[in-house]
Amino acid sequence: MRYYDYLSPSVNFMGPGCVKELAHRCQLLNMKKPLVVTDEFLAKVENGPVAQSLAVLQEAGIESVVFTGVEPNPKIENCYDGLKVYQDNGCDSIITVGGGSAHDCGKGIGIAATHDKPLREYAGIETLDNPLPPVIAVNTTAGTASEVTRHCVLTDRATKLKFVIVSWRNVPLVSFNDPMMMLSVPRGLTAATGMDALTHAIEAYVSVDANPVTDAAAIQSIKLIAENLRQAVANGANVKARENMAYASYLAGLAFNNGNLGYVHAMAHQLGGQYDMAHGVANAMLLPTVEEYNLISNPEKFRDIAVFMGKNVDGLSVMEAAHLAVDAMRELAEDVGIPSGLAQMGVKEEDFDLMATNALKDGNAFSNPRKGTKQDIIDMFRKAM
Repeated sequence: MRYYDYLSPSVNFMGPGCVKELAHRCQLLNMKKPLVVTDEFLAKVENGPVAQSLAVLQEAGIESVVFTGVEPNPKIENCYDGLKVYQDNGCDSIITVGGGSAHDCGKGIGIAATHDKPLREYAGIETLDNPLPPVIAVNTTAGTASEVTRHCVLTDRATKLKFVIVSWRNVPLVSFNDPMMMLSVPRGLTAATGMDALTHAIEAYVSVDANPVTDAAAIQSIKLIAENLRQAVANGANVKARENMAYASYLAGLAFNNGNLGYVHAMAHQLGGQYDMAHGVANAMLLPTVEEYNLISNPEKFRDIAVFMGKNVDGLSVMEAAHLAVDAMRELAEDVGIPSGLAQMGVKEEDFDLMATNALKDGNAFSNPRKGTKQDIIDMFRKAM
């Protein structure tokens, strides 16, 4: 096995009430005037995550400026709009409050503030030359784990393509996962982000870049999601389920941040760019189809996944047990209300050719455990309809 690095924020706060440490960490990082990056809806929630975060800052006498221009699947324009607010108000640091869209947009603002070329030109791995302003990520959904990763995922509205800027410089310095800030997340978003976390964990576990450290995180994440996602969707006020899902999402983030992903994400990025589809929903609908395709690459690991997700594999062959893993993925998605097929989301077969071409170019494709062709990708899109 070749050597590898392992990336994570320097400090990660977990558990109910941990957001109260936000101001102290800002002070330790000498953040005098942070830009708080969030979306318009979250900013309006009475005593919601943004209000709670701002209250902690205000109590400590830390001045901040709020930018609410984050869109789902954040666009390049969102980052430059945020950059203008950052520069016009003399900000020196960034606090992202929200889910993956807020964190990715905040990273994009940080890149734009410290790099001269258009953001699109930094797509790829380790393309950043300069450090970003200090970034703290306050997470409010149990899904994308962007609060702990090196990925900045943005959408180019002109080309309808998602692209990823992957760099160790993007990893936030501090992350917060306070389950008390997740209690009001709507049922549909809870389901979608939870399935996103499951996709992270499974793709990292079967990735060609997996290692014992990423496996440990992925295994625990899969178990926690199988045991808690249904409960979190059924009752958003279930603090224990919310806390366990926060742990699961965090662990999955560590797993894929260091073990990488596969065709599910490579294909889901095309759905996000082409149709502006919610990322977690796209992943959830593709996951069983893609992993069924991947089964022959490592049936022993898929047998393990079946066990982690609660399936009884006693007396079964390795391949028989491996297929139960796919069954478990489909059952969980159905139980939490994920749409059953891409056709329900308005996906058109006429777009398969272009999406398959671009999926194979996506950086996540290279770590998929089974190497496929363009026709294989088209077939999987069609099967997921």
